[in-house]
Amino acid sequence: MSIGTAHAERGGRCEDRCSSQIYDQAGATWVALFVSDGAGSAECGEQGADIAVRTANETISQLMELAELPLDESLALQIVNDIRLAISQAADQNQLPARAYACTFLGALTSTKGTLVLQIGDGGIVLEGQHGLMLAIEPMNGTYANETVFITQPNAIEKLAVRLYPTGVTALALFSDGLQRLALDMAKGEPHGPFFEPIFRKMQGLTDASRPQIGAALESFLGSSRINDRTDDDKSLAIAVLRV
Repeated sequence: MSIGTAHAERGGRCEDRCSSQIYDQAGATWVALFVSDGAGSAECGEQGADIAVRTANETISQLMELAELPLDESLALQIVNDIRLAISQAADQNQLPARAYACTFLGALTSTKGTLVLQIGDGGIVLEGQHGLMLAIEPMNGTYANETVFITQPNAIEKLAVRLYPTGVTALALFSDGLQRLALDMAKGEPHGPFFEPIFRKMQGLTDASRPQIGAALESFLGSSRINDRTDDDKSLAIAVLRV
C-alpha cells in the first residue's frame, strides 16, 4: 500500500486499506485478501475503507469455526452485508449518512479447495490459472472519470459481482484503481502480463528467510518513480501465490 503523490502534495493520507490473512479451517489453510479504496469525495472515506477490511476479516475469522466453509455467493453476501451494517452503525454513532463512508471493496478467499472472488467498484482482481492470466471481474467504472460504485450505495448488493473458481488458481492479485492503468490493458480488458508475471515469479521463489522482506519490497515498488510517474492516486496491491 502506498500513498498517491496527489494526496501527499495536499498533505493528505492514504485512503486505501488492504490486508492478507492466513486462516485455518478444519485443517485446511485459507488465504483471505481484501482491498478497499475510500472515496476521495467522501468525508470519512478512509474510515469506511478501514471498517470494510477489518469487518471482512472478522467475518471470515468467525466462519472459520464452521465445520465446512460455504464457498459460494452466500459467503460473499454475508461479507458485504456485515460491512454495510458496520458502516451504518459507525455513521449513526457519528450522526452522518452512510455515504460519508463511501468506499469500494474487493475480496478473495483461496485455498487448494477453490477460490471465491467478489467486487463492488473499480480496481481489479487478476488470477493466474491453467490458461495464464485472466481478469476475474471487470472494474466497475462509471460514465465519468473517477466515477464508480461504492459499497455504501443502496443498490450495492445488486452491483456485487461474484466468481467461483473450484480449481486451477495458482496466483491472484487484488489492487485498487490507482494501479488499473498499469496493471490492465484497458482496451482489451485483460491483465498486463509484464506487470504481474515478474511479481508472481518473485513470490513463488520466496524462502522462509526472504518472506519477511516482501512487504517492504512491494511498498517500495508501489512508491517508486516508475509507478508514480504514471499514477498520482493511492495504490494497494494484495497478492497470494500457491507454492507448488
